Amino acid sequence: MTDLGLADVAVVGGGIAGAAACVALHRAGLRSLWIAPASASGGDRVGESLAPAARPILAELGLDGLTERPGHRPANAAFSAWGTDRLVERNAIVHLEGPGRVLDRAGFEADLRAAADGSTGRCREQLAAVSCADGRWRLELAGGRSTTVRFLVDASGRASVVGRTLATSRRDDRLVAACAFLPHRDPKVEPTPATLIEAVEDGWWYAALLPDRRLSLAYFSDPDLLPRGLSRDLPAWQTSIAGSTYVSHWLADAGFDADRPPRLHSAGTTWLEPAAGTRDGAGWAAIGDAAAAFDPLSSHGMTTALWAAARIGKVAAAWLGGDPEPLSAYAHAVAAGISRFRAQRAEVYGREQRFPDAPFWRRRKPDGVTALPRR
Repeated sequence: MTDLGLADVAVVGGGIAGAAACVALHRAGLRSLWIAPASASGGDRVGESLAPAARPILAELGLDGLTERPGHRPANAAFSAWGTDRLVERNAIVHLEGPGRVLDRAGFEADLRAAADGSTGRCREQLAAVSCADGRWRLELAGGRSTTVRFLVDASGRASVVGRTLATSRRDDRLVAACAFLPHRDPKVEPTPATLIEAVEDGWWYAALLPDRRLSLAYFSDPDLLPRGLSRDLPAWQTSIAGSTYVSHWLADAGFDADRPPRLHSAGTTWLEPAAGTRDGAGWAAIGDAAAAFDPLSSHGMTTALWAAARIGKVAAAWLGGDPEPLSAYAHAVAAGISRFRAQRAEVYGREQRFPDAPFWRRRKPDGVTALPRR
C-alpha cells in the first residue's frame, strides 16, 4: 500500500467547509491532506444565500474578494408570508455588515476549491477506512494508498462519515426539501431580484432569483406529507406550486417555468454530540454539516460552515502543539450554537398560528417534535 507522504492534518470532504478548512490550516502553518473526491451528483447545488455575517469570516481567511466577483448579486430584498396572509418586506439596510449575497453557487465553490488547491495536497479518491492507534489516525483510500496524521477534520457533510463513528448522532426532525431550478421564459419581463418565503399548511416555500435569472425554488415538508413519487411526477409538482399564493403568482407573473419535477434532499436538523474530541490520543473535529446541519429556515448553513472552517486552523495548531483547550472550546461553542438555534427555530415556527391542526406545524411545537415515518 502506497503512503501519501507527510501531513499534519487530514481533511475529509470536498465541499465549502472542507475547502475553507484547508485554507485556514495553511494560514496556520500546517501541512494538510485534502481527501476530496469529485461529486457524483454534479449539476446545480442547493443553497445560494450567504448571510452578511460571512463577510468578516471570508476576510479572516483572506478570501474577502470571492463574493465580489461577477456572477453573484447583493441580497437586498426579502419578502415573507409567515404567520400572516400579508407579504412583509425585510431590507438588507438593517444589516450593519451590509447585504448578504445570492451566489452563483458553482462559481463560488470553484473559486474556493482553487484557493484550497493552492494551500494543500489534494487526493480525489474515496476514503475507504479509518482507524486510530497510538495517537495517530490511519486513513486508507479506495485506490490502495494510505496516510497517517495526528489530527483529522470531518467535513463530509450530512454523511459525517468519520464523526458518526466517534460521537452520538442526534436528529430533531425529518424535514425534506423538494428543490428545482426554474428557467425564465419571458424576455419581456425583468424578474424581481428578491427572496420569498411563504408558509402553507403542510410546510413552507422558499424562492430566490439567481444571478443567471433562473429561480431557485424549494418546498420544505415532512416525508409523509409530500405527494408520493413527487420527484418523478411533474403534474404533482405543478399542483403543489399552485397551492401556494405568492410563490405561484411570482412564477406566473415573471414567466418562470416549472418544467421538470424536483429533486429531494434531506433538510432536517441533525448534529453530533460532541462535535470534536480525541480518540486514542489523536484529535478530531467535525465542521459544517458534518458537525451540525440546520433546518434551512436559518439561511446560515454556508456561514456556519465557513465559521467552523476558519476556527479549525488555530484549533488544530494548538492541539498539535500540546494545548487541548481550543479543541474543547470549539466543541462547547458548537454545542452552544446548536442550543441557540433550536430555541430560535422553535420560536420562529411558533409564530405561524394559521394552521393549528396541521401535522407539519403541530410537530414543530416545543413538545411536538417526533420521529416521523419513513417512506
